[in-house]
Amino acid sequence: MPAPGPAPARLSARRILALVADPGTFAELPHPARRSPPDGPLGWQGYDASRARAAERTGEEESVVVGTARVEGTAAVLIAFEFGFLGGSLGERTGDRLEAAYVHARAHRLPVVPLVATGGSRMQEGMLALSQLQRVARQSALTREAGLAQVAVLRDPTTGGGWATLGAGADVILALPGAQVGFAGSRVRPPDADPAAYTAEAQLAAGAADAVVPPAELKASLGLWLRLLTAPAPIPADPPLALGGSALPATGWEAVRRARAPHRPRAEAYLDAYFTRRVALVGDRCGGADPGGMLCGFGERADGRTVAFAAQTGTATRPAGYRTAARLIRLADRLGIPVLTLVDTPGAANDAEAERQGAGAAIAELFGEVAAARTPITTLVVGEGGSGGALALAAPGNTWATPDSYFSVIAPELAAAILKRAPDDVETTAGQLRIRPQDLVELGVVRGIVGNSPDGLAAPAPPAPPAPPG
Repeated sequence: MPAPGPAPARLSARRILALVADPGTFAELPHPARRSPPDGPLGWQGYDASRARAAERTGEEESVVVGTARVEGTAAVLIAFEFGFLGGSLGERTGDRLEAAYVHARAHRLPVVPLVATGGSRMQEGMLALSQLQRVARQSALTREAGLAQVAVLRDPTTGGGWATLGAGADVILALPGAQVGFAGSRVRPPDADPAAYTAEAQLAAGAADAVVPPAELKASLGLWLRLLTAPAPIPADPPLALGGSALPATGWEAVRRARAPHRPRAEAYLDAYFTRRVALVGDRCGGADPGGMLCGFGERADGRTVAFAAQTGTATRPAGYRTAARLIRLADRLGIPVLTLVDTPGAANDAEAERQGAGAAIAELFGEVAAARTPITTLVVGEGGSGGALALAAPGNTWATPDSYFSVIAPELAAAILKRAPDDVETTAGQLRIRPQDLVELGVVRGIVGNSPDGLAAPAPPAPPAPPG
């Protein structure tokens, strides 16, 4: 568990808005003027006086400031919490402002950016305050259905219902270093609770956040995310150029050896060559992440187009990796952004812990998301294509292969073992499985073999003769 760092400076709503908004572009939105009975809906003695003191101390009328602005040139609706106003808590008037923000975002086709700093629901309004979470969740769901992105920034603290709706419910979650983040606030946690578990860094490690971003880098990071997520395109992504050799393998076993070669180009190299800039989508939002096995995110091509990506790294893919890829495809599909997937795995992780983490369900979820996606998906097999753990990431009808790759129903060694063959028969078995790139083209499993120059991109290979034994 990451150790808690020093407590971050708590920026006011206006200061965080000034930090991320382009100068002179923030315009506050109007909100309904709710008339409340004395001391609020519950008649909580002293509530009006508490609100008056909070207003005098902060200069705000409520715990959120809502408006439109440009962030690095991209227009968005910004929702900034003022923690100095009753702990940034949510009440009925807060709900009014939040609903107005989401309605405006849908009417003007703008992404929504909650800049969250809240302790939760306002006790002085009781269940009427808590029910604002349902109201916020409804507005968020309608905005999601409208195909608009929501990017949350977690400030200190982000706890209670604000975390469980505006924060954790966003498509992308950025957090400031050291911020307290968790459903339980500091005064309601068990006395023996590890404080390190309630931090932005811990949420990142648990797959519940996408990045921890220093304040000085927040505007640039947020601006890049907004630009990438607001650039839909109906055109399928081109498969990348091959980065390895161009000669096709002579035998099935040669294909296996080349795909397993330790110095063969891997996902990072392909993504670096394909994109000018990219950002990472991290974690499955179920308590897990597989950063060493599945790279997901959005990238910008040289022509300015946005393409989402999910790329295996050559290792056995963990259940969290499959769930993260499924999350990526769902988001790209909803935003109308094409997807590129890179297949490179000896197979799904098959240890006992992977089974306990729901390997089968995670793979099934990814199969389903790929099958149901309306946005175009392009796949390139860049190394090992190991059984269903690789096929789950492959686009039906739009999968390509590099010359140093293979795709197989099962690893040749395991196939030989199942068939009760001697170890010396593994190479022969590899040939019989017809797993070379040219075999896959002839069988109709992949569309073609990509070259390592633009002239050879996505060039279908000619029919190949049967692979020689061994």
